[in-house]
Amino acid sequence: MDATLQDKEQKGSLKAKIQKMGNFLSSMVIPNIGAFIAWGLLTALFIPDGWIPNEHLAELVDPTMTYMLPLLLGYTGGFNVYGKRGGVAGALGTIGVIIGADITMLIGGMVMGPLSALIFKKLDPILKRKIKPGLEMLMDTFSLGIIGALLMVVGFIIVNPIFTFILTILSNGVEWVMEEQLLPLASIFVAPAQVLFLNNAVNHGIMIPLGIEQVQDVGKSVLFLVEGNGGNWFGVVLAFSIFAKGSVTKRSAAAASPIQLFGGIGEVAFPFALMKPSVILGPIIGNGLALLVLGLFNGGTTGPVSPGSIISLILMSPQSAMITNILAYTVSAAASFVVVAFILKRDKAKSNGQTEGGESIDLEENNESKSNEETEDTVDSDNYEREKENLKENLEGKTINKIVIACDAGMGSSVMGASILRKKVEKAKLDVDVDSVTVNSIPNDVDLIITNKILEDRAKQMSPNKDIPVVPIKDFLNNDEYDNIIQDIEASRE
Repeated sequence: MDATLQDKEQKGSLKAKIQKMGNFLSSMVIPNIGAFIAWGLLTALFIPDGWIPNEHLAELVDPTMTYMLPLLLGYTGGFNVYGKRGGVAGALGTIGVIIGADITMLIGGMVMGPLSALIFKKLDPILKRKIKPGLEMLMDTFSLGIIGALLMVVGFIIVNPIFTFILTILSNGVEWVMEEQLLPLASIFVAPAQVLFLNNAVNHGIMIPLGIEQVQDVGKSVLFLVEGNGGNWFGVVLAFSIFAKGSVTKRSAAAASPIQLFGGIGEVAFPFALMKPSVILGPIIGNGLALLVLGLFNGGTTGPVSPGSIISLILMSPQSAMITNILAYTVSAAASFVVVAFILKRDKAKSNGQTEGGESIDLEENNESKSNEETEDTVDSDNYEREKENLKENLEGKTINKIVIACDAGMGSSVMGASILRKKVEKAKLDVDVDSVTVNSIPNDVDLIITNKILEDRAKQMSPNKDIPVVPIKDFLNNDEYDNIIQDIEASRE
C-alpha cells in the first residue's frame, strides 16, 4: 500500500514538473499574444495575397516578425526570471541572436531571454558584496551595460549559428511531416496533453514559434491549428449537454458550449474528458480529421488562433483559406460530437439493460452493472465528503479574507470561476476578496487556493505558504462546488 502511495506521489510530482515547464514556456508567449495577433492581422490584410493588399503597409510585416516578436519574448522571459533588470538583460541577449539570422528567432528569444536574466541573477549578489557604499547605482548600470554587451556578442557569434542549425532541422522536419500527410497523427498526443492542462505549453511553446517560421515562407501555417482548433472540444461539450446521464453534468456542459465556441477556452471542456476518459477518442479523431482537411485543401492561418474560438479562427484566416478553415472546424466538431455521443449513449444503453443491438441482457448482469455504478458513486461521494471534512479542519479557526482561483494561464477558466464565486460571496454578504491567478504566481497574502484537480499538486508546490488550504474542484463552472465552499467558509466563521 505504501509503495502504491509512493508511486502515485512520484507520478503526481512528475506531472507537476512537466506542467511547470510547460507553463514557463507559455508564460513568455501568453502576455504577448496580442502582439502576435496584431502581426497576424497585418499579414492577413496587407500581404499580396491578403484581403486588402497594400504594398506600403505590408512593409510592417517582416520587421515586426524579425525583430519585435523575438525581442518581446526575450524581454518577457528575462522579466519572469529576474524582474525588469532581467527583462533588459533578456532583450540584450536576444538581439544578438536575431541579428544576422536568416530565420525568425522566436525560440532563440525564448531560450536566450531567460538564460541572460539568470546570469545576472547569479552575478548581481556577488558584485554587490564588493561594491562600496554610494557606488551601487553606478555599478548596477555599468554591470548591465558591460555584461549585456558581452551577451550580445556571444549571442551573435556562438548562439546564433547553433539555433539556426536547430531551427533549420525543425523546419525541414515539419515540412516533411506535412508533405507525407502525417500531421493528423499529432492529435494522438495533443488531445491527451490538453486534458492534462499542457495545452498552453504545446501551442505557445512549440506550435506558434514553428508556425510563424512557416508563415514567413508560405504566408500561412496549419501549425497554428494543431492545438488551436477548438472544434473538437466544442463537439465534446455539445455531446455531453445532450447525452450525458446526470442533469448536473448536462447543465454544466450546456453552459460550457457557448464559452468553448465563442470564447475558445478549452479548460471548460477538459473536465468532461476527465469524467469519462474513453471520450478522449472524440477530440483525437475530430482533430485528426480537421488536420487532414487542412492538409488536403491547403488551409492554415496567418497568426495564432488563441483562444481557440471560431471568432479567432475567422479573424486569423487569409482569404485563400477561409472556407477550408471553417470546414475543418465544422468537421472536427461533428466528428468529435458523433464519437462522444456514441460512447455516452452506449453507456446509457448498458445501464438500462440493453445490448448494443437493443436486446435485453441478463438481469443479474444488469444488477451487477448497477451495483458497480453505485459503488463508484459511493467512492466518489466518500472522497468528496473526506475532502470536505479536510477543508473544514483546515479552515477551523482561520479567517478567510482572500481567495484565489488558480489555473494554468490565469486568463481563462480561472477568470470565469472567480466571477462565479465573487457573485456568490456578494450574495452571502461575506467580506472576502476573490481573484484569479496563474498557478505559478500565487501571492503570499491569500487564505484559500482553489484549483482544478489536475493542477492540485502544482498549486501545493507553488504555494508560498504550505499552511494555505488548497481546494481541488472538478469543474470551474460548477456552481455546486462553489456553494459548498461558501458553506464551509460560513461554518468556519460561526
